[in-house]
Amino acid sequence: MPDDAHAALFLGEVATCKVSLEFDNLSCQGGLMCGIAGVIGEAARDAGLLSRMAQTIAHRGPDDEGIWNDAEALIALVNRRLAIIDLSPHGHQPMLSADGRFVLTFNGEIYNHAELRDELEARGAVPSGGWRGHSDTETLLQAIASLRLEPALERCVGMYAFALWDRQERTLRLVRDRFGEKPLYYGWVAKDFMFASELKAIRAHPRFEGEIDRRALALYASRTYIPAPLSIYRRIFKLEPGCILDVPLDAAGKPLEEPPSTDSPASGLSVTRYWSYRDVLLSGLRDPIRDEDEVLFQLEFVLARAVQSQSIADVPVGAFLSGGIDSSAIVALYQKYSSQPVRTFTIGFREEAFNEADHARAVARHLGTEHNERVVTAREAQEVIPQLPRIYDEPFADSSQIPTFLVSRFAREQVTVALSGDGGDELFGGYNRYFGTGRFWSKLKLLPAPVRAALAAPLGRVPPSAWDLVGKGVLGKRRPPYFGAKVRKTMRSIAGARSLDGVFATFLDEWAGEPSPVLGADVDPKLCAFDLNLPGAPDAMRMMYCDAVSYLPDDILCKVDRATMAASLEGHAPYLDHRVAALAARIPNGMKIRGGSGKHILRKLLYREAPRELFERPKAGFGIPVGEWIKGPLRDWAEGLLDSSSLSAEGWFDADIVRARWKQHLNGGRDSTQALWAILMFQAWVREERTDVAAAA
Repeated sequence: MPDDAHAALFLGEVATCKVSLEFDNLSCQGGLMCGIAGVIGEAARDAGLLSRMAQTIAHRGPDDEGIWNDAEALIALVNRRLAIIDLSPHGHQPMLSADGRFVLTFNGEIYNHAELRDELEARGAVPSGGWRGHSDTETLLQAIASLRLEPALERCVGMYAFALWDRQERTLRLVRDRFGEKPLYYGWVAKDFMFASELKAIRAHPRFEGEIDRRALALYASRTYIPAPLSIYRRIFKLEPGCILDVPLDAAGKPLEEPPSTDSPASGLSVTRYWSYRDVLLSGLRDPIRDEDEVLFQLEFVLARAVQSQSIADVPVGAFLSGGIDSSAIVALYQKYSSQPVRTFTIGFREEAFNEADHARAVARHLGTEHNERVVTAREAQEVIPQLPRIYDEPFADSSQIPTFLVSRFAREQVTVALSGDGGDELFGGYNRYFGTGRFWSKLKLLPAPVRAALAAPLGRVPPSAWDLVGKGVLGKRRPPYFGAKVRKTMRSIAGARSLDGVFATFLDEWAGEPSPVLGADVDPKLCAFDLNLPGAPDAMRMMYCDAVSYLPDDILCKVDRATMAASLEGHAPYLDHRVAALAARIPNGMKIRGGSGKHILRKLLYREAPRELFERPKAGFGIPVGEWIKGPLRDWAEGLLDSSSLSAEGWFDADIVRARWKQHLNGGRDSTQALWAILMFQAWVREERTDVAAAA
C-alpha cells in the first residue's frame, strides 16, 4: 500500500489538477497546433511557392500564417497556426529566439511548459527583456538556447514536430515527438531540400515529379499503411518518432535515394534517437512494481496528471467517448477531477454490429458528462470516401479513418481540442492477438511443423461465414465483429509459421504466403521489418512493443492526426504522455493480461469510477462495414477502380491477382476487406493526384 508521503503527494497534485480544470478557459499552459513546412535551396527565394505551401496546410492552422526566410542561406520556414494557448500575436510563428540565434517553426504542444519556464527562471535563464508572451513555443526556444536541444527535449512533456534553424551553425534540425503523434516528412525535389507536416506542401513545388516508390507500395499493400521511414514517393521520407535529423546547409543540396538512419549517416545528414521506447521497456523489466495496489495508486496519479495537463486551453476542450475501456478511463478521470461536466462526443451507426453509441451513452450517463451523440447513416459515411485521398495525402487504408473523421468533424462544432484513448491497447495489452495468438501457438508449436500445417491449412480455407456460425454457437452475443475472418486469418498464419514471431508478422500481412499484387516491387525483407527484439520480455510484451513502434505511429496516430486536422480539431492522447508509458513499462504482464483478456489493471482503475457491467462485452474497435459496402452500395465504385484493363494499363498491380481476390470476396469464400480496401484507396489516391504522380515505369 502507498505510504503517507505518497498519499500526501498524490492528494496535493490532484487538488492542483482540480483547480486547473475548474479554470480551463483561462490562459494557463499549453501551446498551439500548426502545419509546418520549409525549403533549403533556390526555391526558398520563390515567394509564390512559399505562399502555396502555406495554403496547402491551412486546415492544420486556420488562425494565422507566417513565413520567414534568409536570402543569403537560401532557407525559408513556413507556419500555419491553430491557436490553442496564447491567442495573441506573441504566439506568431516562425519565431526567433531572444538571442537571435535560432528560428523555430513548431507544431504541437509542450504540456509542461509552465514548469519548464519556472526551471529556466530559477536558473536565471530568462530571455533578455523578459518573456514576450506565454506560448510554449517561446518557452521551448529559450530552453534550447539555454540548455541545448537534447537536454531541452528530455524535459519536455508533449507532442510535436518542429524545425529549428541554427543561424550560427547553419544547420537545420528536424525533430519528432517520442511516439510520433505529429507527422514530419522530408526529402528532395530536384536539389531543393524540403520538409512539411503533410505531403501536400512538398507537392506544391513546381518541379515535383512524384515518382512512386514501389517498395513502399508493396509494404502498403501488405500492411494497409506505409511504414516509416518510407513515404509513397521516392526521395521523400518520414522522420521516425523520437528522432532528430541534422541537415547542415552544405549537405542539404545532395539528394539521397535512401534515408539516413541512426546507424548510417549519409552525405552529411545524420539521425539521432533522443528517446527509445525499447530502452523504456527494458528499464521497466528490470524494475517492476509487483504490488497491485501500488500500481493502481501510481497509475491514477500519472494518468490524471496527463489528462489534466492536456485539457488546459484557451479554447473549448472535450473528449471522444466510445464506451470502451480506453476512452472511458480517460473520461472518468477527466470528469472526476473537473468541477463542471466534461463535453463528450460519440457517433453511432444503424448497423447494430458496429454501433457502440448505446454503450457510450450509458457510460456518459453514469459519469455525468455533457454527452453529445450523432447517428450517422451509411450514406453519410460513404460520402466521406471521396475526401480520403485529400485528407490522408498518401495511400492509407485503415477503414476506421471514416468514423474518426466523422466524430472529429462532429466534435469540432463545439470544441477545438478533444482527448482520446489512443495508445491504451499498445501500452496495456488490449489487442486480442497479444493473448489469444500466444496461447494458441503455445499448444500448436508442440506439433511437428508438417502436422501443424496439415491441420491449419484446411481450416484456413473454411469460409468466414462458417466460422461466424461456430462463434455464434460458442460465444453467442460475446462474438466480436469479424470473428470468422479473424479465425480464418489466424489459421492461415499458423499454417506456414515456424515461430510465434512468424505467426505475428504473418497475421499483420494481408498477402502473407501469396504473391504480392504489386508489380516490379523488390523489397528487402529487412526493410521496415517488424521489430520484436526485446530481450528477456514475455511474448505478449514483445508484440505490444512491436505495435507501439510501428502500427501505432504509422497507422493509428496517422489516422487520428489527419482526421482531426482535416476538421481543424486538435487531438490529445493522455496515454502517450511518456511518463504514463514509463509507468506502464514497470507493470508486470500478469497485471495487464489476465483471465483471457487484456488491460486488467486499466479495467480495475476504471471500475472504481463505473460498474464493470457497462464494459463486459467483446472488444469491437472503431469500424464500419466497408467489406459489405463494396459488395453492395459501393460495388460500382469498387468495380471501376478494380477494372482489369485499367489495372493492367496503369501498371501498379497484377490485375489477375487482384481480380481473383475480389472475386473471392464477392462470393463469400474469403473476407478480403482490408487487402482490397488498401488497393481501392491507392487507386482513388492515384486518380486524385494524377497530375502529380509520375507514370508507372
